[in-house]
Amino acid sequence: MKLLSVNLGRATSSAHTDAPSGTTGIDKQPTADRVHVSAPGPKGVAGSGLAGDDVCFRRVHGGDDQAVYAYAREDLDAWERLLGRPLPNGSFGENLTTIGLDVSGAKIGERWRVGSELLLEVTSGRIPCRTFQGHLGERGWVRRFTQEGVPGAYFRVIEPGDIQVGDAVEIVHRPDHEVTVALQFRAVTTERTLLPRMLAAGDALHPETLADARKYVAQQAG
Repeated sequence: MKLLSVNLGRATSSAHTDAPSGTTGIDKQPTADRVHVSAPGPKGVAGSGLAGDDVCFRRVHGGDDQAVYAYAREDLDAWERLLGRPLPNGSFGENLTTIGLDVSGAKIGERWRVGSELLLEVTSGRIPCRTFQGHLGERGWVRRFTQEGVPGAYFRVIEPGDIQVGDAVEIVHRPDHEVTVALQFRAVTTERTLLPRMLAAGDALHPETLADARKYVAQQAG
């Protein structure tokens, strides 16, 4: 279990973004440099947890609960077969391309030690947007990505540290509930009846999903 790639994005102009600046940092490229990762600050103000990685639409991206995004190389390989095209590391706008890890099967609140310093905690899956679709150039991509239900994972930073390609990843804590990233993704996209089950993950859950789950339960109670 290790980092196959660490990927950073620079702000570039795009016709597929709703960011006021008209730019996006989704086109992430691998770097061989050591990269410092830390909690960036609140959503809406702060960007990425990785130094040198641009987040351009901070109202919906970045912040402490979406500080780092990871996607499994194994899942990119599966998409390559489905789409019939190469998908280099970073293609999905992920900061970390991993190998040997079931990223979408990770549990909310699961903690990963990356290298010797960085400690991350799983918060949620990634919701696709039109910027993602435009970046890939795949018609109907948002729908297709959602239907496949392999979203990759967002993390918050528990302990900051430096990382680089090749660093080992160790799962140091795995909660005893059954709320995986894939389940959370389904609950907030296609199967909202799953929302009550999200509460088992407690405060480790992304705050927006936690609020949605509590609201749903309250509504069902009448």
